[in-house]
Amino acid sequence: MSHPHTTAVTPVRRAPESEGSPRATQQGRAKQRDAYFDNAKYLAIVLVAMGHAWEPLRDGSRTVTALYNLVYAFHMPAFIVISGYFSRGFDASPAKIRRLVTGVAVPYVVFETAYTLFTRWTDGVPDRPVTVLDPLYLTWFLVALFVWRLTTPLWRGARWPLPTALVVAMLATVSPSIGNDLDLQRVLQFLPYFVFGLCLRPEHFRLVRRWKVRVLAVPVFAGALAVSYWAAPRMTGAWFFHRDSAEELGAPAWYGPVMTLAAFGCSVILVACFLAWVPGRRMWFTALGTGTLYGYLLHGFVAQGSKSWGWYTPDWIHGPLGEITVTIGAAAIVTVLCTPPVRQIFRFAVEPKMEWAFRRDTRGAPEAAREQGTRIGSRALS
Repeated sequence: MSHPHTTAVTPVRRAPESEGSPRATQQGRAKQRDAYFDNAKYLAIVLVAMGHAWEPLRDGSRTVTALYNLVYAFHMPAFIVISGYFSRGFDASPAKIRRLVTGVAVPYVVFETAYTLFTRWTDGVPDRPVTVLDPLYLTWFLVALFVWRLTTPLWRGARWPLPTALVVAMLATVSPSIGNDLDLQRVLQFLPYFVFGLCLRPEHFRLVRRWKVRVLAVPVFAGALAVSYWAAPRMTGAWFFHRDSAEELGAPAWYGPVMTLAAFGCSVILVACFLAWVPGRRMWFTALGTGTLYGYLLHGFVAQGSKSWGWYTPDWIHGPLGEITVTIGAAAIVTVLCTPPVRQIFRFAVEPKMEWAFRRDTRGAPEAAREQGTRIGSRALS
């Protein structure tokens, strides 16, 4: 795999960096990060923002609908697969549980509350209740990530983890009684992608980045777009949302397990094609890949507000020029939201330290260093 380039250092004597100094910590993190995965996360978050921006444009545009369905077939699966891959070392130790609480659970509560209050205004629903049991809009991913990562030791110890996860997802599609609590349909139906990521090894990513796979990815993507265009007026793309049972989608119950397997196969192929074309070297946007959780959680306010602010009201927005403008605008906005200045402002909500909520570690420096080392690998989008 490609790693961030390191510049040559002239043989000048310098005082050694102390192990706990900010510069030493920053250099250590830079060495541990892989530019390939940061690039993948940035490109995926751009696709997420584009998908949300295309939602109001789907009516009357078969092309936008086809692109929308195609992107939804693989952008969240790609995120989830990468999240699973970097969760392989989660062992439910106190340090990692603490990171899970501060990096996933607390941001969920903060943004679930913020989105509820914000959409009371944008949707004109002043009495919308604030609750952490019914995830609103895109906050479902934090709930799902919390559950998936917490159960990682179980999946790592299972004899047949991926087939078992697929069975769980298939059963969820025939169980409309699951309801909306914690968005469990999505938690269970997207579970196989997380478990699939847990099963991957570095050589699998090297395999998809071979030149032959990159060449093959072009006709595969082109074919998938053609199929999506053909299917746009004939079937719903809601199967790729994984948020409803077969009955709730108006289909016979047996459709659920069949579509679970079909969607999983389709999504994994498209994820492989996407990952094949992700650059492995450092790019201008590589550093932005470390802040995609910010882009994910913050861009939803723009996506929700744009409808109330009348951004989609002009007729020209629903034509080719408008569709291109919306696409570029969405990419630009989410890019800005991943930048260091924005991250600095919202760090209190996305990555709270919360030392006050936990006992000071008294087990010595090795354990503290081990906890520090988990801060990179334990994140999903950052």
